[in-house]
Amino acid sequence: QVQLEESGGRLVQVGDSLRLSCAASGRTSSLHDMGWFRRAPGKELEFVGVISYSGSNWNYGFSGEGRFIISRDNAKNTVYLQMNTVKPEDTALYYCVAADYYSLSSQPNAYRYWGQGTQVTVSS
Repeated sequence: QVQLEESGGRLVQVGDSLRLSCAASGRTSSLHDMGWFRRAPGKELEFVGVISYSGSNWNYGFSGEGRFIISRDNAKNTVYLQMNTVKPEDTALYYCVAADYYSLSSQPNAYRYWGQGTQVTVSS
């Protein structure tokens, strides 16, 4: 089994930058793709982005609009979400996800492992 633990969520102001982290533990040798989804209040789950094990391939959803950057450090079993120039609509619970294979999928059911989420609130 694999456990994912997110951190870094907090209250920020419009235009700020913020970095979320997600540390994997357990059978991390099986992991391939890692990424992020988010759920804003009253809205559907939304794909943020995913990165391959090598870090050379990505897939981003519309939510990033070029402001979000995903990276990973395999030595630390950690994936990051750099959020720049945040907007009020970025307010959401951000979930870290991981899969045992390569797909770069935007679909939630492609990811076997999910974290509990970390809250990001953007105040105007």
